[in-house]
Amino acid sequence: MVDLTESGAVSPGHGRHGQSSGSCKKTSKKSRTRRSKRGRRRRSKKNRNNKTPPPYLPPEAEEGNIEYKLKLVNPTQYRFEHLATQLKWRLQEGRGEAVYQIGVEDNGLLVGLTESDMKASLKTLKRMAEKVGADITLLREREVDYDLDRNTRKIAEVLVRKVPDDQQFLDLRVAVLGNVDSGKSTLLGVLTQGELDNGRGRARLNLFRHLHEIQTGRTSSISFEILGFNSKGEVVNYSESRTAEEICESSSKMITFIDLAGHHKYLKTTIFGLTSYCPDFAMLVVSANTGIAGTTREHLGLAMALKVPIFIVVSKVDLCSRGTVERTVRQLERVLKQPGCNKVPMVVSNPDDAVTAAQQFAQSACITPIFTLSSVSGESLDLLKVFLNILPPLSNSKEQEELMQQLTEFQVDEIYSVPDVGTVVGGTLYSGVCREGERLVVGPTDEGRFLRLKVGSIQRNRSACRVLRAGQAATLALGNFDRSLLRKGMVMVSPKMNPTICCQFEAAIVLLFHAKTFRRGSQVTVHVGNVRQTATVECLHGKDELRTGERAVVRFRFIKHPEYLRLGAKLLFREGVTKGIGHVTRLLPPSQNHDQNQNHDQNLQEP
Repeated sequence: MVDLTESGAVSPGHGRHGQSSGSCKKTSKKSRTRRSKRGRRRRSKKNRNNKTPPPYLPPEAEEGNIEYKLKLVNPTQYRFEHLATQLKWRLQEGRGEAVYQIGVEDNGLLVGLTESDMKASLKTLKRMAEKVGADITLLREREVDYDLDRNTRKIAEVLVRKVPDDQQFLDLRVAVLGNVDSGKSTLLGVLTQGELDNGRGRARLNLFRHLHEIQTGRTSSISFEILGFNSKGEVVNYSESRTAEEICESSSKMITFIDLAGHHKYLKTTIFGLTSYCPDFAMLVVSANTGIAGTTREHLGLAMALKVPIFIVVSKVDLCSRGTVERTVRQLERVLKQPGCNKVPMVVSNPDDAVTAAQQFAQSACITPIFTLSSVSGESLDLLKVFLNILPPLSNSKEQEELMQQLTEFQVDEIYSVPDVGTVVGGTLYSGVCREGERLVVGPTDEGRFLRLKVGSIQRNRSACRVLRAGQAATLALGNFDRSLLRKGMVMVSPKMNPTICCQFEAAIVLLFHAKTFRRGSQVTVHVGNVRQTATVECLHGKDELRTGERAVVRFRFIKHPEYLRLGAKLLFREGVTKGIGHVTRLLPPSQNHDQNQNHDQNLQEP
C-alpha cells in the first residue's frame, strides 16, 4: 500500500497549512511563473515580428528594373564602372526608372546595414546616378530586427530616375472612371492645377470643354490632363508652370489623365475612351457619401473586361463621418472579393502603404489599392501623389523596342480643323516610329480604299515633338488634307504594309447579359480599339441562340463600311442592356474588294 504522505499528497493530520501544502503551493507558483515568462517571450516575439518586414523578398530577377544590393561601400574604380553600367541597364528596363533595395542579398534575404554602411552605400548610389544622368529619391527605410542583442540594422528602398532629355519622359495613361457627381473632374483639377477645391466645383472649371458641361457640372466629352514628376520625385503641375510645354520640359515622368463621362447616357463615349486610348491603368472614383451607385459597377466591370488594372479613390471624405467612410470602404471590399472580381483590396493609410501598393499593384493584377481623400481639405491627397510617382510602367523596354521595329500604325481617334494649321488628327501610335514629313496612307474609306498623305508637324502633350514612338499619344498636322475624307476609327499606316480590311469578322465571345436570347439577326454596337460601328450577327457557330453567361464563336457584319481590325484584338459589344466581350479570331475581307486586296497598289489613291 502506498503512503500518501510520502507521495506529496496532503495527509489528513496536516490540513491545508501543513508542510506538503506549502511545497505544492510553491510548485504551482513556479509553474505559473514559468508559464507567464514563456507567454511574455511569445508575445514579445510576436510584437517584434509585427514591427519588422518579412525576412525575405522574392529573389532578384535578371530582367526588370528592381536591383538588390547588399552594400555599396567604397567600391574600386573598376567595380564602380560595372555598377554604373548595371544601373544603366536597370533604367533602360524600367524606361527611365529603377528601384534599388539596399541591404538585401540577391536571394531576397533582408540582411540590413549599420547606419555608417547605409550612408556610404547611398552616397555611392548617388555617384552612380550622377554618372548616368539620373537622380535618387529615398522612398523608405525599414529596420531589420531579428535579435534584441544585435545592433539595429536597416534596409533602404531607393527610386532612381533619369533626368529628362529630348522629351523622352516616361508617360503613363490613367483613365478616370466613376459615377456622375463622384468628384472625378474636381480631383483632376486639384491634382493638375495644384489648388484645393472650394467645395462648389471651382477646381474642375478648367477641365470642361463645352458650355453645357460648365452649366451642368457634368463631363460629356473626353478630356486630357497632365501631371508631371521631376527626377527627384517632386510634383510638376500648373501651379508653378504656365504651359504644358514647361511641364513636359521639367518632368521625367508624366501621368496623362483621361477624364471620362460618368453619366449613363454618355456610356458610349466612356467605352470609346477605354478601348481607343489604350490606358495603362484605370482610377475608379467613388463618392464616400453615396457609395457604390449608378454606373460605378458598370465602369468597374468594363475595366476588368478590358483587363485594365484598376485602383480606387474614395472622394468627398470631408462631407461625411468616419463611420460612413468606413462603411463605403467595406462595401467596396465586399464587391472586389466577389467571385466575379477576385481582387485583393488594399487600403492605403500612410506613405509606406502607398509605396507597397504601387509596387504590388504593378506586379499582381489582383491587388486593388483603395485611397480615401478629400479634394477640399486635401486629406490624404499626398498619398495618391506618392503612389502615382512610384507607379512603374506595365511594359518593359524590350516590348516597346519590338513594337518600334514594326511598320508604322497610327489610330485616328479625334479629328480637328485648326486655323492656320489645317486638318489635325489625334490618336495613339500602336506600332513603329512616326517622324515629321513622313508619308503614310490613311483608311479605309467607305469603298475600302487607302489615301496617301504627308505628316506635317507632331505635338505630344501640347508641345512640339519631332519623333513619335510606339505606345505614345499625339496629334499630327496633315496640312490641307480634306477633313471630310477622315473619320474616327481609321488608321494611318506605312505604305509598305498591306492592311487587312473586312466587312465581316468572327469573334469568340462571352454574353455577359441579355434580357432574352442572342441570335442571328441581332444588331449590336461593336467596339474594337478605336473602331465603333453597328454590326449584325450573321451566324452563331454550333448554336441557334445564346443566353446570359454562354460562350460561342459568332460572325459579325458591319452595316456601314469596312474597317481595319487586327487578329486577337479585344472586342466589346452592347445594345441597351445587352453586353458581351470577346476577341477577334478571323477576318473575312469584303468580296467586292477581294481583287484590290490582292494588288495593294490599286488600293492607294490620291485624295
